[in-house]
Amino acid sequence: MASSIDLTNILSSVDRSVAVPGLVVALIVAGALFNIKKTNSGIPLPPSPAGGHWLKGHSFPQPYPFLEVEHWIEEYGPVITVKQGLRTVVIVGRHQAAVDIMEKQGSSSVDRPRTIAAGEMLSGDHRLVFARAGDRFKRMRKAIHSHLQPKAAESYEPIQMTHVRNVVLNILDSPQDFQSHAKTFAASVVLQVAYGKMSPTSASDPDVQAVHRSLDRIRIALQPNAYLVDSYPFLKYLPWYGTALKKGYDVDSALYMRQLATVREHIKSNDAGPSFSRFLLETTDEYKMNEKEMAYLAGSFFTAGSDTTSLAVCTVLMCAALFPAAQAAVQEELDSVIGRDKPPTFADERSLPHLRAFISESLRWRPIIGMGLPHSTTEDVFWGKYCIPAGTTVIGNHWAISRDPDVFPNGEQFDLQRWINSKGQLRDDLKFFTFGFGRRVCPGQHVANRSVFINALMVLWSFRLSMRTPPADDMVYMRGITPEKQACDIKFDPRINERDLRVIMENYGDA
Repeated sequence: MASSIDLTNILSSVDRSVAVPGLVVALIVAGALFNIKKTNSGIPLPPSPAGGHWLKGHSFPQPYPFLEVEHWIEEYGPVITVKQGLRTVVIVGRHQAAVDIMEKQGSSSVDRPRTIAAGEMLSGDHRLVFARAGDRFKRMRKAIHSHLQPKAAESYEPIQMTHVRNVVLNILDSPQDFQSHAKTFAASVVLQVAYGKMSPTSASDPDVQAVHRSLDRIRIALQPNAYLVDSYPFLKYLPWYGTALKKGYDVDSALYMRQLATVREHIKSNDAGPSFSRFLLETTDEYKMNEKEMAYLAGSFFTAGSDTTSLAVCTVLMCAALFPAAQAAVQEELDSVIGRDKPPTFADERSLPHLRAFISESLRWRPIIGMGLPHSTTEDVFWGKYCIPAGTTVIGNHWAISRDPDVFPNGEQFDLQRWINSKGQLRDDLKFFTFGFGRRVCPGQHVANRSVFINALMVLWSFRLSMRTPPADDMVYMRGITPEKQACDIKFDPRINERDLRVIMENYGDA
């Protein structure tokens, strides 16, 4: 394979000023040869849009590449083939195709493609999200699942209730900073789960800011054609290539190792609270992970869970302000089921189908991961008259799936009734893939769902939301990172007396 060429030894034996340009050209050609996909099935790949560049492949306009994908899906069909550099990528853009390919045949797409920029150079091959299928992935997945399955997720509800009251109180004090309050909630919950940090944090916390910078680096590195190394792996071995990626890895490693070391010190002094980091340190023999792997796995709670949760919360609040009729339907349900004299809790969830439908519709209307994350097939996958060969990158495009006219008619229309059945209950036959597909579904989905639910529940019970001025960009929360500047100008009017609301919130969540 091209990636196995020892470029360091080659370059050390040549005159760089003369030989390197010719060597680079030769290796680009070699990379092309190594990346040619061969299949013996005789069955074609899904259709490919016209206009791909011979070297760069298809172009994806920024900042919303999924919009171009949706146009291609409409023109060429539910599943298409594109080129990213010399890599073949199959994009799934309709609901049934996603079920058939990504869910029913999920065992064949459990792998990740090799992500050199984001996975290897920026993450040191330590992040679970980029881990290739195999024993190491299974061990990491098993460890993280032990703390994130539904039953375990229920144990975090008191933490979430304690921190959501601060969201309501902070909105009363500074409604113009609701994005910051959502970020503070998400970071506080995730830090407590990951490291046992008991005190609330804030969006200005240096560790929180460091994680946001890390997420921004990952987001950029994952953009189509952002780094040539993902198409031409030999570039990784050029010592002057990708210095920003390598520096990012050093910065993230220092952060995660320091956090793990802090938990270790608390364990030694017998003042460590329960946390995922403590669990990993005390079960080292069971999962057989080294220090760096444990540090990154615990860090994945923080990095992956913090911003995605705040983005989802902000999306739901934005939708409430943009669609007052839908908001009113939810609040009518809240008043009927709960009333305004006592605050709601997680125990009310089953009795609130319209609120749950509102959350589902919000995250369908503006999915937080529009483009989707890449999978890789471990064996040939067949769909209709097409074959997706083993080793092909496959992406379920959330945006295009959310616009499937057969499942979500009038996709740009915000309609929470599409999730409600004839009996007024939440439909159990309709699903949107908010947290991914198959065996690569986000392991933190149960904790994240509860965080989004309790925020939507408490804010909509407490306030009537309205948009002072329409947002300049209602897709801003789909960029993968919570914006630093306030993206929406939302007005929060208390639905009960403000003084009474403060008293209720000051006691909310106490054991």
